[in-house]
Amino acid sequence: MLRTQIQLTEQQAMALKTKAAAEGVSMAELIRRCINHALASQVTVEPRDRMQRAVSAAGRFHCDKEDLAVNHDKYLAEAFDK
Repeated sequence: MLRTQIQLTEQQAMALKTKAAAEGVSMAELIRRCINHALASQVTVEPRDRMQRAVSAAGRFHCDKEDLAVNHDKYLAEAFDK
């Protein structure tokens, strides 16, 4: 294994220490698990596959907004402001 150094906030360090103790593992092991989880959740999708997924999603959803194609940014901003 390679040794590395990271900096955590006090809150992060305390939460990590508490969780590691609760799980009966070292803080280093818990950090490795978190890194593995983060890396495993990254799904690599080829551009061709991404395009196919986008095309297959087209038309699958209904919206009562007749101007959605034109004002999509406006509706997206409104949705995130809620």
